[in-house]
Amino acid sequence: MKKGDRYGLHRVIEPAGALPQPAQKLDNTMEIYDNEVLIDVQTLNIDSASFTQLEKEAGGDKEKIKAKILEIVGERGKMQNPVTGSGGMLIGKVAQVGPASSHKDLKPGDKIATLVSLSLTPLKIKEIKEIRDDIDQVDVEAQAILFDSGIYAKLPDDMEETLALAILDVAGAPAQTAKLVKPGDTVVVIGAGGKSGLLCLAEAKKRAGISGKVIAIVHSQKGLGRVNEVGGLADVVYQAEATKPAEVLKIVEEATDGQLADVVINNVNVPDTEMASILSAKDDGIIYFFSMATSFTKAALGAEGIGKDATMLIGNGYTKNHADISLQVVRENPRLRDLFKRLYT
Repeated sequence: MKKGDRYGLHRVIEPAGALPQPAQKLDNTMEIYDNEVLIDVQTLNIDSASFTQLEKEAGGDKEKIKAKILEIVGERGKMQNPVTGSGGMLIGKVAQVGPASSHKDLKPGDKIATLVSLSLTPLKIKEIKEIRDDIDQVDVEAQAILFDSGIYAKLPDDMEETLALAILDVAGAPAQTAKLVKPGDTVVVIGAGGKSGLLCLAEAKKRAGISGKVIAIVHSQKGLGRVNEVGGLADVVYQAEATKPAEVLKIVEEATDGQLADVVINNVNVPDTEMASILSAKDDGIIYFFSMATSFTKAALGAEGIGKDATMLIGNGYTKNHADISLQVVRENPRLRDLFKRLYT
């Protein structure tokens, strides 16, 4: 059995020397190296920005979405949207564990969710069984490789697999929210009606406490309905277009008596919402761009252009204990759990 690099460098075909995530093409042969884990894949959870782009390109035609996913994986050896650059994650059963793997707690038959992006995961799809476009999930017959550096979570026993997958796909967002929000903070969550937005609202409300204030900004009537259905996630909820920064600024000024937000969390899945986020923050505030539709060039130059001295954070999908934190958010909120169960199972 061939020896593998911890970070998967041995799987990179082009360009030479690149890491798997930025690489254009990976070797997706499913004969494992000595430190890899082979997974029989059940479901892909395509990240929201990527699925939105694929759906728009295909005009909502599921067969065209299938064809595009197969084309991408065929060309790249991984599911990495060439427009958004993002991937998603998967659930499946462990098929084989290499003898040199550091994942000693894994054994064949274990059900896991990978907590690393599909944009760096070698993947080979035999068949796409179903496109569930309402929840960005794709049921497949496929196999994938987890590198030795890859992280994962064993699927919990107390919730449905597709529900756990949906939560774990965005686990970084509520976990980062838990780190960023302090008691008494004013928090603005943009894109609050989606999956990650709802989780961030719940965690922000918990961390800001009774002396803080949580402001939810949603795009659609559907998102507004979700926030209101769960209840108790935000102090005020507004429906607005996040690509119109002046509109969002006016809302936040009104909600904060002109003081703006200590923390702004951007969860949208469309481009051009950077300035709405930046304008909403105080000069010494924090802006967390979880959205993979973010242009960090626009964010950096936009903040400079308006003289905003705020800390801007890239939406790292990983932070310590993020899987446990995110699952616990749902366990603690029965109404949120009921909503997610209806949406994702």
